[in-house]
Amino acid sequence: MSGEQSRILKVAALDLKMRPRAWAFAEERAADILDHWRRRKAERPNLFDGRVLLMGAYEFVRRGDGATILRGDYFETDFKAFLAWRDFGFPDRSVANGFSMAALQSADGAYLLGEMAHHTANGGAIYFAAGTPDPSDVFDGRVDLRASVVRELEEETGLKASDLAIADDWIVVEAPPLVACMKPVTVADDAETVKARIEAYLASEKRPELERMHIARSAAEIEGKRMARFMVDFLRYAFGDPSRQAAS
Repeated sequence: MSGEQSRILKVAALDLKMRPRAWAFAEERAADILDHWRRRKAERPNLFDGRVLLMGAYEFVRRGDGATILRGDYFETDFKAFLAWRDFGFPDRSVANGFSMAALQSADGAYLLGEMAHHTANGGAIYFAAGTPDPSDVFDGRVDLRASVVRELEEETGLKASDLAIADDWIVVEAPPLVACMKPVTVADDAETVKARIEAYLASEKRPELERMHIARSAAEIEGKRMARFMVDFLRYAFGDPSRQAAS
């Protein structure tokens, strides 16, 4: 997928708050959003119009110790409005899709990525386990993307927090209007063992979100045609491409 090269930043912490507000796009384009939803539901009947969180204003700031943190505000909206905003080409650039992903790595250094099932909104695309944050990720008025990472990883792969070594920091890939917060996560098994374990879990599920797993051991194994540009940029960075250095 094409697009401008993203910016990659090492981030020590996320400071994300809920600030409920109306969304002009959802109100002004309500009829268009509903028509679009009906078409997408006809294509993929299992889509569900739940509540999701979108990011409003955000900034990267220096903490007192010199570390970078990401500060941002979130508000709640319908999934159908989010989906239309995305599919219409992000017409409102005052908001962002700020979400988290589990950058899942095996003990032998490979990354494991899932291929989205065709009944999902992103069918066929290859990603780390991820999801748009929702109200279950809000605790005392704050959005906890670490909790979202753990929840989505378990739902999509069957891996539990107890199976993982979860890094403290984040790698944030900023590709406006996308802000992908990558949480480095490691499993203490080799890539083939982890792949087989996850695919056994997928086979046991009635309607899994992923169809199969892919292993990437080098930049040469990145399947760019089926992978969003921000994913390609992250993996090039992770595999040491000198053109993809992270800011801190």
